[in-house]
Amino acid sequence: MTPTILVADDERVNLSLVVTLLKEESCRVVSAEDGLTAWELLEKRPEDYDAVILDRKMPHMTGMDVLAKMKTHETLKMVPVIFQTSMDKAEEIAEGLQAGVNYYLTKPLRKKIFLAVVKTALSGRLLYRSLWKGLRQVENPFNMTRIGYFELQTPEEAQMLSSLLASVCPRSNKVALGLWELLLNAVEHGNIGITYEEKAALLEKDEWETELKRRLALPENAPRKVVVQFESSDTEIRFLVRDQGPGFDWRSFMEFRPDRAFDPNGRGIHMARTLSFDRIEYIGSGNQVMAVIERKDEGLRVKG
Repeated sequence: MTPTILVADDERVNLSLVVTLLKEESCRVVSAEDGLTAWELLEKRPEDYDAVILDRKMPHMTGMDVLAKMKTHETLKMVPVIFQTSMDKAEEIAEGLQAGVNYYLTKPLRKKIFLAVVKTALSGRLLYRSLWKGLRQVENPFNMTRIGYFELQTPEEAQMLSSLLASVCPRSNKVALGLWELLLNAVEHGNIGITYEEKAALLEKDEWETELKRRLALPENAPRKVVVQFESSDTEIRFLVRDQGPGFDWRSFMEFRPDRAFDPNGRGIHMARTLSFDRIEYIGSGNQVMAVIERKDEGLRVKG
């Protein structure tokens, strides 16, 4: 499926360059020269778009205004947003991140980093669509399950389990995405030991998937599993995820910091905490994490 990206920028030279680069990557591109036109295009066909690239300073409606409207729209709030702008002061970056932008790039455009970020954003969007499709296909005797124990080793198994477990949760599409992030983190950084810095470099060189498969195939990683324990009660749903790695400094990833704004990775834990779960608690060294969803009214209580 060809991804569709909306690009909005009132600087025609920059707009033309971005559109050309994206078309070279086999993307379908819809362009706008001001924020109001961008929003009208998004509002008209919200389900069409896989990513949105916005300049912050635009006539009629700024990039921040477009972002704010997207975050209140049921479909568009899940579409990844990339700011590409000359507004690169620390407080400006922080403002964008707090408003919900997924990626922040500064002008002038740096081709390699730009393409790495776009590919990462599109991969996340494709994953979200796959998880949502999986949720709709699940026939759910699992609704009657109170306690479950699961083991997995690969990203593919993590995706399958994320859809299965999220199918019994309120806000299942958001929970599926957050669970996927926690499970993938346990596989990548926990069991096969890829560091944050290594992943950023691999994404930039477009070598991430190759290295992931190589490390999964190493003999020392073959016996390593991620364990997921599920428990559902009348008041909450709890997921305990445990990997076999040494742990990591999870505290620095609970918030998405401005100094990591230009990296193509490092958003998963913050996104899971703010979008998918009512709370996340890391245990000990960080190789265990508890994610909790509170049942806030009678309509969300377990059936059976």
